[in-house]
This record gives sequence, structure tokens and C-alpha cells, in this order.
Amino acid sequence: MTIVSWICSWFFSGISRTQAQQLLLSPANAPGAFLIRPSESSIRGYSLSVRAQAKVCHYRICMAPNGSLYLQEGRLFPSLDALLAYYKTNWKLIQNPLLQPCIPQMAVAQDEWERPRSEFVLRRKLGEGFFGEVWEGLWLGSIPVAVKVIKSADMKLADLTKEIEALKSLRHERLIRLHAICSLGEPVYIVTELMGKGNLQVYLSSSEGKALSLPHLLGFACQVAEGMSYLEERRVVHRDLAARNVLVGDDLTCKVADFGLARLLKDDVYSPSSGSKIPVKWTAPEAANYRVFSQKSDVWSFGILLYEVFTYGQCPYEGMTNHETLQQISRGYRLPRPAVCPAEVYVLMVECWKGSPEERPTFAILREKLNAINRRLHLGLT
Repeated sequence: MTIVSWICSWFFSGISRTQAQQLLLSPANAPGAFLIRPSESSIRGYSLSVRAQAKVCHYRICMAPNGSLYLQEGRLFPSLDALLAYYKTNWKLIQNPLLQPCIPQMAVAQDEWERPRSEFVLRRKLGEGFFGEVWEGLWLGSIPVAVKVIKSADMKLADLTKEIEALKSLRHERLIRLHAICSLGEPVYIVTELMGKGNLQVYLSSSEGKALSLPHLLGFACQVAEGMSYLEERRVVHRDLAARNVLVGDDLTCKVADFGLARLLKDDVYSPSSGSKIPVKWTAPEAANYRVFSQKSDVWSFGILLYEVFTYGQCPYEGMTNHETLQQISRGYRLPRPAVCPAEVYVLMVECWKGSPEERPTFAILREKLNAINRRLHLGLT
């Protein structure tokens, strides 16, 4: 018995769950568009993917011992055509109408950034965060790289392509450099340069980091301000600025990472209602309470990052819960001046924490003032 008619417009033989979602959510397709593809988890099974407004629902089609197919036990069909015909009429059983087969996108020219996953070998896990795991890896067996392995279950995959396009267009010496992407199939890889000393928070709290002098700390602050000033010029909101998202090279250069990725997180993963998932202690009150993110909410986070730098990686609001932190901030509490922090840098921190976003400085001003403080320090005038 032939299960699949290979000329059926609704059958897509070589695509993954992620690619099915990207196809169905493309402008060419409307709610009710559907396709059937081979299952990724069952050798003899299939999956029915259906667009429902702004999301895609997936249904597993199983094969009975006699070769029949079924979506729901007890309803057997001799072929995929017969199964589809039944559920087109009785769509309420799956709560999504099957209106028209998915329209495939025209083949696009090979993106210079897109590389096959086989070119990369993951060697050592460096960490894990909201966006997935970060691995140290080798590209083509010889080039050291950092590979961010995206957790697709937590991401808005419909927006991923657009966000990766934005990453490609951002180039600055204080931003982590993108090398390549693997976005066809799962998991998605975002491949960047490898920074030898890891993230700034971990580095500062290490024995080597704790031995750094004030000029080094101020240098870190200036470098991050430069990177954020560039993002500000490009109207890019980071949304998750913190020492953990700044990477340090062997020569103590600092580069901002993960800019813009927070936009891709599903709302239930990155919202106040999900408890500790949102980094409340780094987040401006208007963003933590009402999800109002802006360049000025990034400025608030930069003030917290300065506190991390001048406390050698100490967690802000130590001993307080997220709820207590927000409560104290609303009452006017602000973090105290760290022992090694120059008074004029602490003034900048407090300005970053103004309750009204409009009253906070821009990153351009912060960069200018920090560079001036740094120059005076080196001249021995402070």
C-alpha cells in the first residue's frame, strides 16, 4: 500500500519542525495553512503542522501495526490523503481548520553567513542562560569559536531570522563579532568569536579578576559604554545588559554580547509572572513591572553593571528577593557606593537609576564622562 502520494502539494519531505514553523508563519501563508512532513522523533511516523493565527500547532500521525495511520486512537485511515480529507471536514476534533496547503517559499540565494552544522565541533560547555547553552567549539577543525545553541522551545522562531539579520548588520570593536549561523533545522547555532577569559562577572570574581586595579575596572566600564553607545546610535535595545553578558578577551578587551536576543524569548519565559526568569535585579522598574523596554531601561542596567564592576562581580541587592528589590526601589532605595568606586563614577550610577527614564543620561554622555574620568585617573589628577 502506498501511504504518500509524492506529488501532493501538502507533503514536504525534507524539512524540520523549525523550518515548518518558519514556512507556515511566512507572509505567503495565512491561518489554516497546513503541511505534512516526516516525523523527527518517529521513523515511520509523520507530523501534521497547522498555522493557527500567530503560532503553529503540530500533531503526531502514528502508524498502526497493520500500516494504517491515525491522529487519534480508534480513527484509522489507509492513507494520508484519507486522513486529511476526514480532518478537513471534522477539524473541530483538532481545534484548527485545515484550509489550504502550505505555500513553499521561493528558494533564496545561499546566505554567506549560513554554514552547515557539520563544520562545527562542540568541545566544552561554557555556560547556560535564557537563550540556551554556550559552548567552546572548533570551526573546520582549527578555528576556536563560541557557539550559542538556541533552545527552540523557548524562542519565538518566527522572529529569529529577522533578529539574526540585525546581528549581521551590527559591527563594532566593542560588540562580540558574529562569524556564522546554522539556522536550517534544529538546534539553531549562533557562532561568534571566542573570548578567552569568559564573561565579565565570572572573571571579576576570580582570583585574577580580584587582583585588578582601579584603572582596569574603569577601563572595563569605558569599553562597555562604547559598545552600548553604538547600539544606542543604531536604535537597538539590549534588554539584558549585565556583566554576565559582557565577554573578556585575553588582552582584557571587553565586548557586549547577546544584544537584542531577549526580544526572541517567549513572553511566558521572560516576564514578571514567571518569577525569577526575568533578571529583576538588573532591570529598570518600568521594564520589570510593565515590560516597557527602551534605551533608557538599558541605561538603568548599565548602572547595575557598573556596580558589578566596582564590587568585583558581586550580585546586586544581595540578600533581597526579586519582590523585595522592586519594593525597595519603589521606595527610593539605591545600591550603596562600592568601596573602590570613585565618587564621580558613583554619581553616574545614581543618575542611571533615576525613577523617570527621561532623566537618565544617554550612553553617549556616559561614554564621554567615563572617558574623561579615565583620562584624569591616568594623569594622576583624581
